[in-house]
Order: sequence, then C-alpha cells, then structure tokens
Amino acid sequence: MTHDLVLKGARLLDPAEGLDRIADIAFAEGRIAAIGDELEGTTVRDCTGLLLTPGLVDLHTHVYWGGSALGVDPLAYARKTAAATLIDTGSAGPGNYAGFAAHVIAPSPVRILAYLHVSIAGVYAFSREVMVGESRDLDLLSPREAVRVAREHPETVIGIKIRLGRRTSGTHGLSALAYAMDVAEATGLPIMAHIDEAPPRYADLCAALRPGDVLTHAFRPFPNAPVKGDGRIPEEVWRARERGVIFDIGHGQGSFGFATARAMLAAGFPPDVISSDVHALCIDGPAHDLVTTMTKFLHLGMDLPQIVRACTSAPAAAIRRPEIARLAIGAPADASLLAIEDGSFELRDVRGETETASQRIAARGLVLGGTWHDAGPAALV
Repeated sequence: MTHDLVLKGARLLDPAEGLDRIADIAFAEGRIAAIGDELEGTTVRDCTGLLLTPGLVDLHTHVYWGGSALGVDPLAYARKTAAATLIDTGSAGPGNYAGFAAHVIAPSPVRILAYLHVSIAGVYAFSREVMVGESRDLDLLSPREAVRVAREHPETVIGIKIRLGRRTSGTHGLSALAYAMDVAEATGLPIMAHIDEAPPRYADLCAALRPGDVLTHAFRPFPNAPVKGDGRIPEEVWRARERGVIFDIGHGQGSFGFATARAMLAAGFPPDVISSDVHALCIDGPAHDLVTTMTKFLHLGMDLPQIVRACTSAPAAAIRRPEIARLAIGAPADASLLAIEDGSFELRDVRGETETASQRIAARGLVLGGTWHDAGPAALV
C-alpha cells in the first residue's frame, strides 16, 4: 500500500504508548496510517539517526500574533521548535478572544488551543516599554463575560488563565484567583495559574488549586521558589501534587532557575509538564523555544522518555485532549522529528546563570495534519 507520506528509519519514541523502536511511520488522509518496516509512500523521507515523537505540545505559549504585544508567529515558532500543538495561555480575554479565534487560530495549520484569561483584554500591557499587571485592577476581571466566551468557543478554549503575584496582581494575593475559580467551576474547565513574587506565597497558591489545575512557572527562582534554601519542599506543594495539581515549567523571561530545578529534581519532584512560555521578550533568550527548554532538563539528568512524556502525553492529558499526542494507528497525523546532538552548548537561565551541556535536542522537522514542514528559522515577533 502506498501512503501519502512516509518517514523512514527514525527511532520512534512514545512512552505513553510503550513505543521505543526504529521503524517507518506512514501518514494518510490526516491520520497515522501505519507503523512498521519497508513502508511505501508518495513522499518518502530518510530519517535515519533521528528521533521521532508524537507532535510536541507546548503547554505555555503566547501566539496572539499582531493582537497582543507579546505574541509570536505561531507557524514560524512551531517550525522552529517542531511543535504540533501550541497552547496560548491568556494572551486573549473575553473582550478580544473572538479576534484571536478568527484571525489567528482558525487559519493556522498549527493546532492552537487556549486558556482564556479572566481579564477582559487578556495580557494587555506586556512589552519592553510598558509593563502593567492586568490582575492589579480587579475591575478588569470579567467572570461573566469569560463564562460566555468560553461557552461560545468550546472547540478552542480548554481552560481559564489567571496571573498572580506582586508583578501581576499587586498586593491582592489570592483575591484574583476567586474570579478564575468562579469561571472554572461554571464552565467545568481547569485553571492555569501563573505565580511570580509574593503575594501570594507559592505554597498558599498550591493549597488553593484543585485536581487538574496547572501551576505554571513551577521551577521559578528565589524569591517565592518552590524549594527552601535547605532543599526542603513545603508540605503544601507535596500535597498539591498528591491530589492532582499539575506542575508546569513555563520557562519564559523570568521563571526558570538552574538552582531551583536541580534542587527539585534532587528532592524527587520532577515537572509534570515542560513548556517554554515563549513570547516576544524571551524568544531570543533565555527561553528561546521548547526544544531548548527540553535540553535544559536533559542536561539536568532527566531521561529522554521522561522529557518526551512531559512534552506530549502529559500536556495533552492536562488539556483533556489525550488523542492529539500519540504515535498510534488512527491518531492525528502529527509528529515531531528531532536530533540529539553532541557538542558543547551554553545554556542560560532567567538569572543569567550559564551552564554547558554536552548534548542538545534540536528540531529537524514537523508533520502537521500529514503535511511535512522543514525546521525553520527563528520565529517572527
């Protein structure tokens, strides 16, 4: 049988499916059609020596390109980092989500889903020149409109976003979370909560979140880090994990520190999800993209299957779309082609601390809906 597209000879790795073997994979009519040997296709690409995973899911991005100051071009970014699904986290709120849905999400060949911000305009003032925390003014939070918009867009709104902390919600502490919680309970959707400097305290936010909610910026540096100076993780953090709160990296401009990450891993607390928090102010560093963030965890000692799971099946489960990140017959025809390169690679965290890695994960190509895309240059901003 001749398929539309066949990628030959890669190492296929999907921990959720128990798949780790060298094989061919075929795509036809928008689905994965076959996994095996000596498959035939109209288009055939030799992928010997490369790693092929389910289409990577970047759980924390900002891709409202042209509609918000922090947005980046979703297709250019997807090609740069070989990600098939981009989750926008609060760039748009109920006052401007219709434009995001019509002008960015709908025409995009990349799957874009969104956490809808409770703020009427989303993250509306995030730039090099102007930086205003939208949750500082509680009058900007619009739970009634957020419920309406979430119900009108069930195909793309997969959760509710709120940003909390001194830089984003001022001195309100957990007060703004109540608005997001009302919306989440009315719509049956999970929350993604941003945390920066106190208030609120990291541990207090952990105690407030529900099973299935996501705490992003989970490995942020001091102050308000998840681990104390003596290496101890507060009980509230452990209890949150036990009851099903999801801990997401969300690297970004200010939310990943090597010291925190090393301490958390040493304490037996790996991230549930690895994401980039890519936006206009961090796409040129320190975050860069998802594969660079993955590389940092490879350098810190996480094994490759753990890393792949944290960028595929784990985020897909968090957004309740487990079918989008699988290497299985009949699954959507998305896949990420990666290389594990040896060399000397400088990595930088948000505090400017640098470490040198001996390996890196690099994008080599992307299958979106059965169509091949070469790995591209840096995303437009």
